[in-house]
Amino acid sequence: MKIAVVGAGAMGSVYAALLKEGGHEVHLVDVWREHIEAIKQNGLRIEGASGNRTVSSIVAHHCAETVGVCELVIIATKASAVAAAAASTASLIDQHSLILTIQNGLGAGERILEAVGENSEAKNNIILGVAGGFGASIKKPGHVHHNGMQLIRVGEMLGGASERVENLAAVWREAGFNVRAFQDINQLIWEKFICNVTYSAPCTVFEKTLGGLMADAHAWPIALGCAREAYTAAITHKIHLDFNDPDQYVFEFGQNMPDARPSMYLDHLEERRSEIDAINGMVPIVSRQVGLEAPLNEALTAIVRSREASFS
Repeated sequence: MKIAVVGAGAMGSVYAALLKEGGHEVHLVDVWREHIEAIKQNGLRIEGASGNRTVSSIVAHHCAETVGVCELVIIATKASAVAAAAASTASLIDQHSLILTIQNGLGAGERILEAVGENSEAKNNIILGVAGGFGASIKKPGHVHHNGMQLIRVGEMLGGASERVENLAAVWREAGFNVRAFQDINQLIWEKFICNVTYSAPCTVFEKTLGGLMADAHAWPIALGCAREAYTAAITHKIHLDFNDPDQYVFEFGQNMPDARPSMYLDHLEERRSEIDAINGMVPIVSRQVGLEAPLNEALTAIVRSREASFS
């Protein structure tokens, strides 16, 4: 299979390396010149959960126009860059191409659809993914590290079972990932979203690990309030969830990784802009769509955005 990975950050680089080792023709596209040049010259060094080695046969590009049409296009940018990445894929897709994005937060599929256009040949070929227990970091240009690879869930944006999603999941499994296809991927996206909302902005604002947030008698009620706002929006949107107690659900999630810090908090430690608009910033939007308000998420989002305004 000919595959383009658009976004050569830590996760995108790991996807590219393992899929290349799985026997596919992989093209990695990113505007980060130092990283792309390092891969061109020395290959992509990868270490962590899948072992330590250098993958030397990934084709790296500064722009998508040099790649050609692909059977699978993986958008692996941060949520804030999904629309721009999707807009750059015109030369990569035809009516048979699948577009897969694996994102935190809500709205990635809609941003891709808007970017490629309602008349695009690929508008019905958007696949959504959710990664759990899967983190990665870039140690330096051309060198990435990744930790646990628990599960990636994939499904049709519009729902339902399909042979093409089952085949796609098989491709990823053959490359060493734990991947399962689901009929209702939006349920899983919302379930992860509620956890992200609970910890992302609150841990960032209060400068806490997950366990530290849960132990803080002042901060934890605010985090639970964020979770409840997202949960209420989901139920009002008629999203099927596998739980009916959001407090217990997010508590159990945090209890499993008390020393972890959300990527949003890590972004702020490095003075990078975060995915706030796709996470806590989405709760007021989806709440207003069904006549609700989300004042806690709105307030924390404002604090995060205010801090980010000072980042260079």
